[in-house]
Amino acid sequence: MSLMNIGQAAEVSGVSAKMIRHYESVGLLPQATRTNAGYRQYTEKDAHTLRFVRHSRDLGFSLDQIRGILDLWHNRRRRSSQVKALAEAHVKQLDQKAQELLAMKTALEKLVDSCHGDDRPECPILEGLETGVSSCTQASGQRMAPKGVRRRISATSARLTGNLPRSF
Repeated sequence: MSLMNIGQAAEVSGVSAKMIRHYESVGLLPQATRTNAGYRQYTEKDAHTLRFVRHSRDLGFSLDQIRGILDLWHNRRRRSSQVKALAEAHVKQLDQKAQELLAMKTALEKLVDSCHGDDRPECPILEGLETGVSSCTQASGQRMAPKGVRRRISATSARLTGNLPRSF
């Protein structure tokens, strides 16, 4: 079995040396064996685990989720239904994030559309950010802001989406 230093492990896995040390420190990767001089040494199995972690991170899994996925990956007695359930839960989280991002984009587009972008100091974008209009609705139309902020947001939102009483 060929051993590699951290730089070589980083190169073959696509994970930076800094992240390898981090994954080691949080327990996603077993502690590396050390040379007499204290240098870390990694096996091909370690590099394979690092690639697995990198692919999991690329799909947006959290470190805690990856810890669970690694446990399932190493457990040959696992049921695929366990893995599927974990992945389905993550898909739901990604869907929710996607909706939140779309809501943010929509709110920001409304703010941008309401701004003339001219030499006047009045700026609906800054006003909207000040009052919290950026968090007033999700893409589905559901309110996201706390109750205490909703009245201010509603008034600002009405100004931005309806007839503007100010000379913007």
